[in-house]
Amino acid sequence: MDEMTKKKLQAIACHVRMGVIEGTYHAKSGHPGGSLSICDTLTYLYFAKMHVDPKNPKIQDRDRLVLSKGHCAPALYSVLAQRGFFPKEELQSLRHIGAMLQGHPCIHIPGVDMSSGSLGQGISAACGMALAAKIDHAAYKVYAILGDGEIEEGQVWEGAMFAAHYQLDSLVAIVDHNGLQIDGKITEVCSPEPIPEKFEAFGWHVIRMDAHDFDSIDAAFREAETIVGKPVVLVQESTKGKGVSFMENQVGWHGKAPNQAEYEQAMAQLQAQLKELEG
Repeated sequence: MDEMTKKKLQAIACHVRMGVIEGTYHAKSGHPGGSLSICDTLTYLYFAKMHVDPKNPKIQDRDRLVLSKGHCAPALYSVLAQRGFFPKEELQSLRHIGAMLQGHPCIHIPGVDMSSGSLGQGISAACGMALAAKIDHAAYKVYAILGDGEIEEGQVWEGAMFAAHYQLDSLVAIVDHNGLQIDGKITEVCSPEPIPEKFEAFGWHVIRMDAHDFDSIDAAFREAETIVGKPVVLVQESTKGKGVSFMENQVGWHGKAPNQAEYEQAMAQLQAQLKELEG
């Protein structure tokens, strides 16, 4: 990836992170930690990879994305707003009664392909979409983002078995491996490790990537495009709370909104990062 493209994506990802902080601050609730860890991947998908049209969100040949870890909706909403699916001002009404953007993705929102939030179910919906693509001989890709804590759910592995059995090579799952879930370290709560080897055993092609390095992200998705006859999973090593120093690797920020002082501190850090990128 050339440096100009990389810097552009890094700057967009910084804006996406600001949107996460903006939304959770105004909501006074939400999940900033796991939202911040997927901002780079979402930025790459919506600005460098996926075929989507904000003016026609339901276009038939679009690529699909299912946020299986639906509690991290602030990141998805923020990237959709940046991409032009709806006004950025909507982020400030996150989780408010009557607002468009609620706590988990809902299919009525422009750009959202599947309602999600009950952990484990999103990947199953993505499998259905990928099977439909196979039956219809359609060219679109289906992307599904899962949490590493989420894959403790048994339904994930039923979906994994289904996808391999039907050779769903239009399906690309991304496991956000930040090592933390609501109750602590995934290795201490109910360890899903070793994650790559489990997916390999279920018949998937496994790619490892650095979730915060656009060269690594680009290489991983390019490799995924070459795989035929089996589903692909990208196991991304990420940092929960990435981009905000006091949130990074802190399990307490899984489901807690910043107060005013924390909001101002977080936004100042992200603005400084943006200034450095654009300087």
